[in-house]
Amino acid sequence: MSNSRSSVFDGLLRENTVLSSLLVISPVIMCGDTLRNAEALVYAFSVITFFSVMIASFVPKKLPYAVKIIIYAVISSLIYIPVRIVTQEYFPGIVARIGIYFPLLAVNSLIVVQTETKFFRMKKLKMTFSLIFSILGFDAVMLLTAVIRELLAYGTINSKVVDMHTLISGLGMPFGGFIFLGLMCGLYRKIRSMAGYEDNKVRSEENVSGN
Repeated sequence: MSNSRSSVFDGLLRENTVLSSLLVISPVIMCGDTLRNAEALVYAFSVITFFSVMIASFVPKKLPYAVKIIIYAVISSLIYIPVRIVTQEYFPGIVARIGIYFPLLAVNSLIVVQTETKFFRMKKLKMTFSLIFSILGFDAVMLLTAVIRELLAYGTINSKVVDMHTLISGLGMPFGGFIFLGLMCGLYRKIRSMAGYEDNKVRSEENVSGN
């Protein structure tokens, strides 16, 4: 029971979509330099991915793999159209600023890879929750990265000036995003390994006491 519950939450915590699985990292690196960018990407990614995977789950499993991937891409592309329109309405200028990385959300790894290797091997209810937490895993990293990079690179949060004495302008550049994400991945894996060590230590102590 505990293993089943853990696998549902993995996309957010133990196997974070970005920090652990290294999926959908390009938008985080290239576009996650301001909170406004992050908000637009989080909205688009969440809506496109959730509805694409849920609708794609009804595609017959007996179809050839290549055919199914094409169908998944068509489904996500159709969902992308209204999402782009809404994003342009509520986040004016952001879609143009993000550029090619915005339409690439329609063919992100959770849709074209994780569907077959992970989600569609689960029962529908478990799949739904696992998908939601995988999406939240990306959203959390995207927002956290954007807030820190915008603050340190530009001295602003959501375009509002914050009193910062020292700025690191390189964090606003793609190479800065790459370095920052690498540091986050390292810190995340360190914390995860420490937590795993503690779990193993507790189990070993319980076994000793039990004997």
